[in-house]
Amino acid sequence: MSEEKNIMQEDQYGGAQIQVLEGLEAVRKRPGMYIGSTSASGLHHLVYEIVDNSIDEALAGFCTEITVTIGEGDIITVLDNGRGIPVDIQPQTGRPALEVVFTVLHAGGKFGGGGYKVSGGLHGVGASVVNALSEWLQVRVHKEGVIYEMKFARGAITQEMKIVGKTEHTGTEVTFKPDAEMFDTTVYDYETLHTRLREKAFLNAGLRIVLRDVRGDEVREDEMCYDGGIREFVRWLSEGKSPLHDEVIYLQGKKDDDVAEVALLYNDNYNETMMSFANDINTTEGGMHEAGFKAALTKVLNAYGIKTGAIKGDDRVSGEDCREGLVAVISVKLPEPQFEGQTKTKLGNARMRTLVESMVSTKLAEYLDENPAVAKIILEKALLASRAREMARKARESVRNKSGLESGSMPDKLKDCNERDPALCEIYIVEGDSAAGSANQGRDSRFQAVLAMWGKMLNVEKARPDRVYNNDKLNPVIMALGAGIGEEFNLEKLRYHKIIIMADADVDGSHIRTLLLTFFFRFMRPLIENGYVYSAVPPLYKLTRGKTERVAYSDEERDRISAEMRGDDPNRKIEISRFKGLGEMNKEELWETTMNPETRTLRRITLGDAIAADRTFSLLMGEEVEPRRAWIEENAHSVSNLDI
Repeated sequence: MSEEKNIMQEDQYGGAQIQVLEGLEAVRKRPGMYIGSTSASGLHHLVYEIVDNSIDEALAGFCTEITVTIGEGDIITVLDNGRGIPVDIQPQTGRPALEVVFTVLHAGGKFGGGGYKVSGGLHGVGASVVNALSEWLQVRVHKEGVIYEMKFARGAITQEMKIVGKTEHTGTEVTFKPDAEMFDTTVYDYETLHTRLREKAFLNAGLRIVLRDVRGDEVREDEMCYDGGIREFVRWLSEGKSPLHDEVIYLQGKKDDDVAEVALLYNDNYNETMMSFANDINTTEGGMHEAGFKAALTKVLNAYGIKTGAIKGDDRVSGEDCREGLVAVISVKLPEPQFEGQTKTKLGNARMRTLVESMVSTKLAEYLDENPAVAKIILEKALLASRAREMARKARESVRNKSGLESGSMPDKLKDCNERDPALCEIYIVEGDSAAGSANQGRDSRFQAVLAMWGKMLNVEKARPDRVYNNDKLNPVIMALGAGIGEEFNLEKLRYHKIIIMADADVDGSHIRTLLLTFFFRFMRPLIENGYVYSAVPPLYKLTRGKTERVAYSDEERDRISAEMRGDDPNRKIEISRFKGLGEMNKEELWETTMNPETRTLRRITLGDAIAADRTFSLLMGEEVEPRRAWIEENAHSVSNLDI
């Protein structure tokens, strides 16, 4: 009877089982709800939250300079010259406003209190969340001729607000140390912060943002200030591409407190690069402002073509045709933005579609009338894209008919696996028949497929879609994966959830990987976005001592393993041989080093930043030589394992 009673008590679900998390406990209990994750991404998000508060001061017209410093021990300091966080008593709580901002969730000046008309920090959780997830945090407010200071530890107050000095400036300085208990890593990556802050500087013309890294012996510093705003953003995104007209087209419109601006530049490329933002938030899923721009662009170009006689009868250029070779940035600022979509990065305010569509329709039409030479170039580009699209459609149908894409037939070079569940299947795309032969013999045919590539692959960065469909090197990849390409790509039809590029660890191998990745990025981007693409990491060295053999993937690992194999005998001879290529490995070596899930090393290819990826592919694979040389010189220090 007593056992039964205990069971009943354990199964009861009443008020005593409801846990109430006081203050900032909820943030420390479930940090992912507030910053996305506790990985490096979440760590960097702490900086963005504080910087966004300073950006809001800039949007309100009170801040012209923001400095972010990464100090020793990865301590972050964000300093601005805005008005300074209020320090007077907040009526609802009876506590200083500064304290409320850093200790109460959903407290801030962005909820209709008149502090900000336009804001990127929407939920009032930024400062308090950073405080909760920091080992310690100190805030200093320069205001009314004095400096107010307050200190916290893991969200709790350790020093009440007090005056600590005099000042002639205004602004806020926040210094914090991320809590190692909360994050997988507390080491900040300079380039990650540099990329985000540069974007913010582009979007706020004239705002000066300085990033400084004082860790170690050498101080690194970048100052970002772009008086041209999104015009310069478009120029920067266009590096590596050949522009078709000299001037970046800039359009701006306003209605009440809503502001929209668009900058665009066409190039001789075949890809579209479009970035959209709402209150400086990157709306990666688009939304109403993007829809308005696309509709207006298509309408204006068709109308201009009909008016000038370039478009006759019932012919029209499609939206896709109008955006071929386009680099565009759309930025809107509005009170009370509504975000939708899976990742809350899709703008839902219908009035922004109306504003952007009306503004672009009127002002782009005026620009084309006033600049007929540029208008002619843009329209010819769209008409050429229209003809190429029709050629691509015919090529696509021809490919289907020749290869049986729709009937499910597979390329001759594919050695498929037995498993049919895509989640359990992986395909190795291997350059060269020799390496592919060893891979085929060494694989586990239950779940591993092998596709052999041969010869030089097409650089799709310089090719129209119809050439891609007709390319004998890429068709086998398209057929094997089974998901189509371009606008017809369907992730649900993908036959393998691990696509592994296996190429030699030398310059030629790197080139092959880059060509394939360019193809995936331009024509099958969801593969990369969903984490299905990997690069196999073949070993560089084999070390032998008697009957013991080990492999090393870098020079450092070679030296470490060599020392381990010698043990206490420094004179013991260790034979070290360099693998010349995958084709020289026998099936056992290839399986153990590169294909066995228990022992292999794979690198997942990710799109941490689609803008950076787009720009990098354009620089590396485009026609422009000088930007490519500059990029290589700038990044040479980070390139390793090159066999030149």
